Amino acid sequence: MEHHKERLGELGLLSLQKRRLCRDTITLTLSLNIWQARRMFEGEMASLEAILKTQTIKVPKPIKVIDLPGGSTAFVMEHLEMGGLNRHSALLGTQLADLHLHNQKLGEKLKKEGNTVGKGPGQTEVQFVDQFGFHTVTCCGYLPQVNDWQSDWVTFFARQRIQPQMDMVEKKSGDREARELWAQLQLKIPSLFCGVEIVPALLHGDLWGGNVAEDDSGPIIFDPASFYGHSEYELAIAGMFGGFSSSFYSAYHSKIPKATGFEKRLKLYQLFHYMNHWNHFGSGYRGSSLNIMRNLVK
Repeated sequence: MEHHKERLGELGLLSLQKRRLCRDTITLTLSLNIWQARRMFEGEMASLEAILKTQTIKVPKPIKVIDLPGGSTAFVMEHLEMGGLNRHSALLGTQLADLHLHNQKLGEKLKKEGNTVGKGPGQTEVQFVDQFGFHTVTCCGYLPQVNDWQSDWVTFFARQRIQPQMDMVEKKSGDREARELWAQLQLKIPSLFCGVEIVPALLHGDLWGGNVAEDDSGPIIFDPASFYGHSEYELAIAGMFGGFSSSFYSAYHSKIPKATGFEKRLKLYQLFHYMNHWNHFGSGYRGSSLNIMRNLVK
């Protein structure tokens, strides 16, 4: 979400302050509508907690969301000394794949044992999730994401990712071409998933280059907008803004190989992010959004 926060700051829509409270904690403060700010931070906190429980990849430990005098809201979390991703790009690919495979492995273990997957030493119990969604609202930028549980991924993605973005475009500009292309694309989407088995994977949800870092111990990811979805979705925004080396992709795909039709689905997932930027920052992202739809409906 950091990319969105920077852009929103430029537009004067929110004020983001980072303040180190003590040696071990840092606080983020938002001066948005207090309810909006709390919703954003609570979604980020729930996302960090979910990723933390998998013990697959390092994230800052979330501590508390608090309301401050004067209408601001603060999110206190563990302070980590982070530098830009460099030495640990391949390890990030490996650990991100581990995060994406975590729920699938729980399911396999559950099937094998025929009972609840229990706790290991020092672990918080994590249950297998057999649907797509998340237990709370998360925000990609300042816009809330609909995370209601669905048993079918195509339904989830069309109804709860693209449709809300299309509704916002319609409300703001009544863009006829976008509406007509989306009507065509909705009919085409199921064909992009023929023969693809999708097990819900816990996603970071906004994994671009500004939301990854490293310390001496390895990679760190932060500012998530998590939900259980298709693992390929994670790589969409990563490819849009750069920041990820070939070693990252090689390591990731050595654990989760590209399935048939990967490139077209990647474009479909990038459509969400272009439309999300369109709704945040204006029509400069309209062309990219429409081009993806035109290419996918061919």
